[in-house]
Amino acid sequence: MTPQKKRLGELLIEEGILTPDQLEIALLEQKNSPGREPLGKILVQLGFVTEEVIRDQLGRSLGQESVDLKTWVPDAEALKLIDQETARRLRVVPVAYNAEAGTLKVAMADVFDIVTLDRLSVLLGGRLEIEPVLAGEAELEEAIDRFYGYELSLGGILRELETGEQETELGLEGERYSHPLVRLVDALLADAVRQGASDIHFEPEEGFLRIRYRIDGVLHQVRVLHKRYWSGMLVRLKVMAQMNIAETRSPQDGHIQLTVAGRDIDFRTATHPTLHGENLVLRILDKRKGIVPLDRLDVAADTLALLKAMAGRPEGLLLVTGPTGSGKTTTLYSLLAYINNERVNIMTLEDPVEYPLPGARQSSLNPAAKLDFAGGIRSLLRQDPDVILVGEIRDQETATMALRAAMTGHQVFSTLHTNSAVGALVRLRDIGVSTDLIAGNLIGVIAQRLVRRLCAKCRRPVTPSLEDQARWGWEPDEARVIYEAGRCAACQFHGYRGRTLIMEVIPFDAELDALVAKGASMPEIEQAARRKGYRSLAEDGLRQVAAGVTSLAEVRRVTNLNPAG
Repeated sequence: MTPQKKRLGELLIEEGILTPDQLEIALLEQKNSPGREPLGKILVQLGFVTEEVIRDQLGRSLGQESVDLKTWVPDAEALKLIDQETARRLRVVPVAYNAEAGTLKVAMADVFDIVTLDRLSVLLGGRLEIEPVLAGEAELEEAIDRFYGYELSLGGILRELETGEQETELGLEGERYSHPLVRLVDALLADAVRQGASDIHFEPEEGFLRIRYRIDGVLHQVRVLHKRYWSGMLVRLKVMAQMNIAETRSPQDGHIQLTVAGRDIDFRTATHPTLHGENLVLRILDKRKGIVPLDRLDVAADTLALLKAMAGRPEGLLLVTGPTGSGKTTTLYSLLAYINNERVNIMTLEDPVEYPLPGARQSSLNPAAKLDFAGGIRSLLRQDPDVILVGEIRDQETATMALRAAMTGHQVFSTLHTNSAVGALVRLRDIGVSTDLIAGNLIGVIAQRLVRRLCAKCRRPVTPSLEDQARWGWEPDEARVIYEAGRCAACQFHGYRGRTLIMEVIPFDAELDALVAKGASMPEIEQAARRKGYRSLAEDGLRQVAAGVTSLAEVRRVTNLNPAG
């Protein structure tokens, strides 16, 4: 059989990635879909596989080179050969140009699309050999926007607002409209997603509207608009989020779901009345980014071994602690994905469900139906679960129910807002949970923070003083080099690109359970944990500094670098 005739479903079944039942479901969905969408897209939508799996598997099975466009550095000379309009129309991205060999590598979702390859050859006058490489369909959309400078469209809309000229355009939701304020809102949402923002802040001041994105945990001002635009933008956002546009004096919550660059994005929307008008914040939830495999959490090898060991415990409560935005949910889902299989019944209760986990039964809180965390746990226990995820422990009743579920042979995962792993015990006591209930029922506690990664292209080496090295617990070394942030276009002059975890982990055993039962203090418990290899958040942060991953300033931003580490 030639590679061209090999069907995608057959390839995935042969490799054990897909089951025949799943393929049948996908084929039925494809038959009923408008325009008969590609099978690969249907499989991704159903959650059976990820787009990356399809891309890589096809590449291996067909002997075809594939490319991950999310990490690809664009070739400026290649981009000049194919304009943005053509790239978008043909759904291709030029990735590499070799003038000496006369070749142009072009990323495509279907490398056997002869019609598109012929069109490209004609466009280039037949002077270059086109070498197709395999890429994911959604990755192509995102790469076209990123490589060709998507901000130009945002600037054009702002110029249109100032000049009053209006042209009919197509928006994110597919409808046609002419008002530039509508397109401005869509463009800002898309721009934030493409820049990797986690939140968008619309902040009215006395005479202007400030727009900020939270990127890698830090707020960056991206636009300042005249305040006269805010009322129209606010109405548009409220309509999209199904909020009451007439209510301006009370806080409101809403939800927006859009497709940006081929990806399904959820925006959790919240308004709050302020002195100068309603403030609006959108939390961006990109479902494709949600679940990170446990082995790719970028933690130390000994920490990873502890996480796997704790995930393997048959019963007990595992807590992940940290402030809002510290990646707690991501870590929880990584642990769930690690133990997820057909023999385990995983059930979740969240506020709301942020990321879909295939094979798990996921539920959101429903205040209207009087479904809260405590009552939800009671209901879940009647569903014969093996593993229960409780989105957050907020009060005594929820904590007590979670611990009782752990006592009765279930694995329970949850989050708690505390500053450290040992602080979780104090927090549980503070909300009224007895030490007798805590002791013997904890698998472990994880505390974590997210720190920004230094940009590899512009980071600058510095030599810390011997006194500083001694204070931080390092063996003084005159040749030691660490790095600080620089500035370059690759990181948009921030000095950092992406984030990584720093983490402290305390697995509980008989000795620690005994200390908890007798009401031991935090220092006593921490001292016992240190004898078993415990490393604090600050110490883990310094490990990342020594490795050149992040800077001292960044670790100081998220944790206390005291003399003890």
